[in-house]
Formats: sequence, structure tokens, C-alpha cells
Amino acid sequence: MWIYAAAGFGVGLLVGLTGVGGGSLMTPVLVLLFGIHPVTAVGTDLLYAAITKTAGTAVHGFNRTVDWRVTFRLLLGSVPATVATLLALSFFAPGSRSAALISTILGFALVLTAIALMLRKQVLAYAANRRGRALDPRRTLILTIATGAVLGILVSISSVGAGALGITALIFLYPELQVARVVGSDIAHAVPLTLIAGGGHWLMGSVDFGLLGSLVIGSLPGIVIGSALSARVPDTYLRPILAAVLVIVGGRLVW
Repeated sequence: MWIYAAAGFGVGLLVGLTGVGGGSLMTPVLVLLFGIHPVTAVGTDLLYAAITKTAGTAVHGFNRTVDWRVTFRLLLGSVPATVATLLALSFFAPGSRSAALISTILGFALVLTAIALMLRKQVLAYAANRRGRALDPRRTLILTIATGAVLGILVSISSVGAGALGITALIFLYPELQVARVVGSDIAHAVPLTLIAGGGHWLMGSVDFGLLGSLVIGSLPGIVIGSALSARVPDTYLRPILAAVLVIVGGRLVW
């Protein structure tokens, strides 16, 4: 349907301009603007993310900006957490209860994403100051797996968290990594994570494939155009505006 393709284009454009994950934008649009059931919105958006992030992973892999060690550590936490969360959703939160739960967690996740956006410069400055300092390898390993588990839970329930929140956590944990490798590792982790979570929602019957196709058709040119324009649009203005929108939308979903 053309209106969903137009929404996909708009979200893709913003993703290309800001680098913010589509889950932070697409799921709220589907729920609040089009009245899609929250469970269906999340399930559809997860498979949408798996498709779009696969292309991103291919580019980062070609450019050698993926640290597969970090990606694997995240998956050690996220895959079991995702499976456990999907089982819990299917058994303990059916019908209207799952809709209320997902809307609430989605709202909080959007607010956290907005905070991560606003603190991006401070986090990067922190990483620059810590660069070259030795970190405890065992502690880093445990915290990375724990981060993956938290992301697995958040993404499975709300489709939000794999982007801004994941990157922020990795910058703290791996200050020695270049930002491009942090981003590439996070995107590579998001592909199997969203694919598994989306597959689980598909088995639960909460994926609309017609809607998915329209979103993908619209978003791909939007991402290309947004990426091309990103260098010309001041990030100083975009991030605060986007963060404010996420806070407002998140607050509406919670309250």
C-alpha cells in the first residue's frame, strides 16, 4: 500500500540522515500513526530491520569495519535472552496484556534512545580519553555478554535498542575501537538478533508480510537519499529535534 511505502521512505530518509535505527522510528509510526497492533508492529519491524541491516553489514564487512569478536560476545547474551523473551511473551502475555506491555516498554526504550542520542558527543569524548588504557578483559567479556542479553530482551519486546543503545554501550566497553568498527560490529550483531526475534514473532503470527514489503520498498530509496544528504544537513540541529520527538512519543506510549 502506497501510504506504508511513503512511511518507509520517510523513516529511511531519517535513518540515512541521523544514523538512528529504524526500530526507534518505524514501530512508533506504525502504532501511533496507522493504528497497527503493537505486537504486529514490533514483529513486522524486526524482519524489516533484519533486511535493511543485512545490506549495512555487507558494506561494513567489505570495509573491514566489523569486529567479529565483539559481535560474537553480544550474541552469546542476546540469542538466549531473545529466545527466553519470546517464550515468555507467547505463554504469559497473550492478547491485550501483550499490547500494553509492549507499548510501555517501547515508550521507555524510546526515551533511553533519546538520552543516548543527546549524550553521543560526551560518550565519544569519554572514549577518546580512555583510548590506550588497558581494560580488564574478563570484566569486559562479562559486561559485553550482559549487554547482549539486555538488548535481546529490549529488541524482542519493542524492536528498539540495537542501534543507539547498543553503540553507546560498546563505546564504553571498547574505547580503543574506532567508531566505525563499533557501529559495524553493532549492525552485524543486529542482523541475527532481529532475524531470530522476527522469526519468533512470525511463528506467533505477529508479522504482516504485505506491510513488510511496502515498508522495504519505500525505505531503501529513503536510506540512500538520506545518506547522500547527511553531510549537508547540520547534525547539531537534527539530533536534538529527533531526541525531543522520541521523548514525546515515548511519553505518550507510556502514559
